Amino acid sequence: MSTKTAIFIILGIYIMVMVGIGIYMSRKTKSTEDFMLGGRSVGSWLTAFSYGTTYFSAVVFIGYAGQFGWMYGVSTTWVGIGNAIIGSLIPFFLIGRRTRLMSNHLGARTMPEFFEHRFDSTKLKTISASIVFIFLIPYTASVYNGLSRLFGMAFDLGENGGKYIIIAMAVLSAIYVTLGGYKATALNDFFQGIIMLIGIATVVVLTVNEKNGLTEAVNALNDIDTVGAPKGTLGSVFGPDFPNLLGVVILTSLGTWGLPQMVQKFYAIKNEDAIKKGAIISTIFALVVAGGSYFMGGFVRLYCTTDPTEKGKTFIETGKNGKLLYDTMVPALLDTALPNILIGLVVVLVLSASLSTLSSLVLTSSSTLTNDLIKPRVKNFDDKKQMMFMRIFIAIFLVISVIIACNPNASISTLMSYSWGALSGAFLGPFLFGLFMKKASRAACWASFCTGIGISVTHMILFSLNISAFDDLKASVAGMDCPFNLLSPINAGAFAMIVSLIIVPVVSMFTKAPDKKVVDNAFSSLAVKEN
Repeated sequence: MSTKTAIFIILGIYIMVMVGIGIYMSRKTKSTEDFMLGGRSVGSWLTAFSYGTTYFSAVVFIGYAGQFGWMYGVSTTWVGIGNAIIGSLIPFFLIGRRTRLMSNHLGARTMPEFFEHRFDSTKLKTISASIVFIFLIPYTASVYNGLSRLFGMAFDLGENGGKYIIIAMAVLSAIYVTLGGYKATALNDFFQGIIMLIGIATVVVLTVNEKNGLTEAVNALNDIDTVGAPKGTLGSVFGPDFPNLLGVVILTSLGTWGLPQMVQKFYAIKNEDAIKKGAIISTIFALVVAGGSYFMGGFVRLYCTTDPTEKGKTFIETGKNGKLLYDTMVPALLDTALPNILIGLVVVLVLSASLSTLSSLVLTSSSTLTNDLIKPRVKNFDDKKQMMFMRIFIAIFLVISVIIACNPNASISTLMSYSWGALSGAFLGPFLFGLFMKKASRAACWASFCTGIGISVTHMILFSLNISAFDDLKASVAGMDCPFNLLSPINAGAFAMIVSLIIVPVVSMFTKAPDKKVVDNAFSSLAVKEN
C-alpha cells in the first residue's frame, strides 16, 4: 500500500467519524440554546478539550512553530508554557466561575450580549458583534492557510491543489457544525484532542531522534552563527531575542482572556466543579500540544536553510515580498523527520487541530451575528428562524475566509496576529473588569473598542499592506534603536491588549458607571453557591 493511499484511508475514516458525530448530535439539538451553548450542561473533559482544540490549530503547528522556531530556537518553548499557564490555567480559575454565573444570570449567550446587559447598552452589543464577525475572518483564513501548506506537502499539490483543499475543509467543517451545533463541536473536539496529544508527542520524539537525540540537536543549534542569531543562542534557554519573544507570549497567552470563541466555553460549562477539573485538564493539554509544537519548531533550522548550496536541508525560498516563507518550514521538517507512513498521522493531527478551531470560530461568528444583530431587528424571530440564519451565516463566513486564505501572499502569523490583536485588544479590558469591577463604565468599553481596533488597523495599514506611500516611515521605524520590533503585528497586538487593561480602569475613574440597579443585578449572580 502506498503512502498516499494510507493517508486517504485514514482521512476517510476520520471524516466519516466527524460527520457521524454531527448527525448523531443533530437529533439532540432542539433549540438555539442547545445549538449555541449545548444547553449550558457541558462537562469538564469536553469543555477542557474544546478549549484546547479551539486554542491550537494549524496556525500554531504550521505557522507559529515554524516562524518563531526559526527566529528564537528552542527558547520558543516559552510560548507553549505561557499558553498553558497564562492562556489556560489562570483563565479557568480567574474568570471561569464568574463568566458562567454572570452570563447565565444575565441571559447572555454571546460576548456582545454580555456587554449589552452588563453595561446597559444595546449599541455596545451591535458594535462588538460587528467586530467579532469581521475580525474572526482573518483568523479563520490563517487556519485554512496552514492546512493547505500541510496537504501540499503530503500530496505534492500545486498552488491550485492547495486551494481545493481549503474549499474541501470549509465544506467539512460547515457540515458537522451546521448539523449539531455546540455539542457536536465539543464531542468532535474531544475526539480530535486525543489525536492531537498522540500526534504531537510522536512528532516531537521523531524530530529530536532524527538529529541523534536532544543533546546533539541542541548542540547543533548552538553551532549556528548567523544574523539575528549569534552562536550559542538558538539552543539557549532565553534565545537570541527574548524581548520580542515575550511579545509572542503575551499575544498568544493573554489574548485568550478576551477572545469570544474562548470565553464562550465558560458560558456552556456545567458547574463549578467542572471548571476546577477542566482547568487541570486544559493546562496539561496545552503543555503537551503547544509546548510540544513550539519545542519541535525550535529545531527547524536543522532541517531548513536559506543557502541553496547547503546539503542535507530543505532550501526555503522567499516570497514575492522578499520575506522568508516561514509557513513552509514545519512541512519541510516533517517531510524529512517522519517516516512516510506517519505523514498520514500528522495530516490527521493538523486537520483535527484545525477543524476543531474552525468549528468554534464559525459557530461563534454565526451565533453572534444572528443573536446580536439580526434577532433584535426582526419580529417573530423564533428558534426555527434563528437556527436557519445561523446556518446561513456559517456558509457566508466560510466563503469569505476561503477567499482570503486562497491569497498566496497571506501569512499565517500575520493574519492571526491582527485578528487576535484587534479582538482581544478591544474586548479584554471591558470583559475582565466587567466581571470584577462594579465601577467599570460604558465609556471605558468604548475607549477600549476604539484603541484595540485603532491600533491593529492603523498598524496593518502602515506596515503590512505594502503601501508605497509608507515606505519611508517603515524604514525610519526599522532603523530605530528599540528592543521591540515595532513593525511586528505580534507586538502591535500585544500592545493593544495591554492598553485595553490600562484604559478601562483609568477611563472608569472619570466617567459615569452604569445604573446601580444594573450593576447590582449582574453581581448578585456571584453570591450563588454551587454543589
